[in-house]
Amino acid sequence: MSRTLCLMALTALIGCPKPTVPTEPAAPLEVVEPEMTLPEIPFEQYTLDNGLTVILAPDHSTPIVYTNVWYHVGSRDEEPGLTGFAHLFEHLMFQGSANAPGEYFTPLQEVGATINGTTSFDRTNYYEEVPAQHLPLALFMESDRMGHLLEVLDQDKLDNQREVVRNERRQRYENPPYGEAYKKLYEMAFPEGHPYAHMPIGSHADLEAANLDTVKDFFRKWYVPNNASLVIAGDFDTETAKALVDQYFGPIPRGEAPVRRTAEPFTIAENMEVRQYDDVPERKVWLAYSTPGFYQDGDAELDLLSSVLSGGKDSRLYTALVKEQQVAKDIAAYQSSLGLGSLFVIQGTAAGDHTTDELVAAVDAVLADVMGENPPTVDELDGARANFEAGFYSGLQTISGKGDTINRYFMYSGDPGYMGADLTRYFEADAADVLASGQQFLMAPRVALHIMPTADNVDEEGGAQ
Repeated sequence: MSRTLCLMALTALIGCPKPTVPTEPAAPLEVVEPEMTLPEIPFEQYTLDNGLTVILAPDHSTPIVYTNVWYHVGSRDEEPGLTGFAHLFEHLMFQGSANAPGEYFTPLQEVGATINGTTSFDRTNYYEEVPAQHLPLALFMESDRMGHLLEVLDQDKLDNQREVVRNERRQRYENPPYGEAYKKLYEMAFPEGHPYAHMPIGSHADLEAANLDTVKDFFRKWYVPNNASLVIAGDFDTETAKALVDQYFGPIPRGEAPVRRTAEPFTIAENMEVRQYDDVPERKVWLAYSTPGFYQDGDAELDLLSSVLSGGKDSRLYTALVKEQQVAKDIAAYQSSLGLGSLFVIQGTAAGDHTTDELVAAVDAVLADVMGENPPTVDELDGARANFEAGFYSGLQTISGKGDTINRYFMYSGDPGYMGADLTRYFEADAADVLASGQQFLMAPRVALHIMPTADNVDEEGGAQ
């Protein structure tokens, strides 16, 4: 990810006609460094009496409005034995509320809306993108499920959606090849009991054991206006939007202030390796290193380093492993950032008859070279910034992209206008900074997960793997 975001132009130098006979030597030109201009999304932020944070970002470029609610709860906030609840509510929130019974999607889809929700370790979000004239409908629907969902949540709905989630778990994690790789990787990388040691999907046992009262208690604790932020982005009149927000969300009572789970900074104390054999077609390996959380020192530098390592066919890992040594079919490196700490992941697929051990050895050789005699160059970092810039601006091309970006900045930094500070991290990181972060975090202990075809699981005398 990079930050050559500056739309800068040098002012043309316009001089007087050159005299026939100069009277004195010309003064040397003074080189003035142009100031960097950072992009921003104009917004207004305020808070209702019940604690709901409201962020308005008008954009009249297209006649649509995007409403985006982030509840500051994710799987990290779930207690042992009660996992999967945040994701379960991603489903229950679409089953109707007291003043909007029936499927949540129906009235919104009738006016051409795009609706969905997502759950992660750190947050749950719900959004609607509607034609501008239907902003009142979107706000009414969102507010009613915030304030009046539990009035109609019954055992039948819980049983139905619990089974939907369990089927989703089977389809996404248990049945596909390599589906549980990240579940295992996070269990290995994070200490037992850490908020990130279990995936948002939860476990079958916890979902099956959940009763209606426990589920309702989870909602009462977390899905309250003082634990949520509402972004409205797009084509709307500010005063009209404020009146609608006050009308629909204002009467919802404030809840008790929930206390989020936290964790001490963690490190992987020693190298750990797990080998799994399964009904999979190819040999794959994942390497994970503990790294800083969102917006912390080193986070941006590792983003840039990931691009140096695997951002294109001329990157260090791709060149060495895929093109030259041909031990890998594919290779990727990325900083997977989260609020309480992150993982830097390198994953690859072995080519032909090569083993994952050969692939790992080749990765280690490249890392040693990059962290040693051949550190990242200025040109490589410029390319990494260009890669970041392309992805960053691509995410801001839509109203929904802008709205989601504002809410993310607010939740992780407390400032919806954090964009400039975010981008500056990438502009100011030089080659020495990137090298230092790589040496600190990627030369440390790691976890390695090998997943291989069942046919490779022979005894030691057989010799495979």
